[in-house]
Amino acid sequence: MEPLKNMIDEKKTQRDLNKRNPFKPTGAFIGASWTALLVGTVGYCVGLWNATMALNEKGYYFTILLFALFAVISVQKSVRDKAEGLAVTELYYGLSWFATIAAVVLLTVGLWNAELLLSEKGFYAMSFSLSIFSAIAVQKNTRDAKLIDDNEIKL
Repeated sequence: MEPLKNMIDEKKTQRDLNKRNPFKPTGAFIGASWTALLVGTVGYCVGLWNATMALNEKGYYFTILLFALFAVISVQKSVRDKAEGLAVTELYYGLSWFATIAAVVLLTVGLWNAELLLSEKGFYAMSFSLSIFSAIAVQKNTRDAKLIDDNEIKL
């Protein structure tokens, strides 16, 4: 009877090892998120590099991108921490939202007043949007994968 029990336990363990944890992001989603982040940020930066605007304008738009990427990651982290019951000060939570909104407003005002073709303005707006959305997804995937790898969430 003992060998049969061992064989059943072994098959059950093998089945459990093959089962994908539903909380862990798939490789396809992780790859798509990183690809979107790279396409958005590299596209935005290549657009700036090739733009005919003054160097100080290029610096303004580049700084807004960096500011926005940091801000949206802070928002994602603080929202997630609050949802999980971790301590987040209202000051940090509010500042992260303020920084995100400020970055979007600064880009909008900058593009509204820029002497660029509408197609260029649209390009910067879309690559900026792709970058900040995918930064949130990459942060979420990184955090979810770490939780699974640290065995904090199990099936």
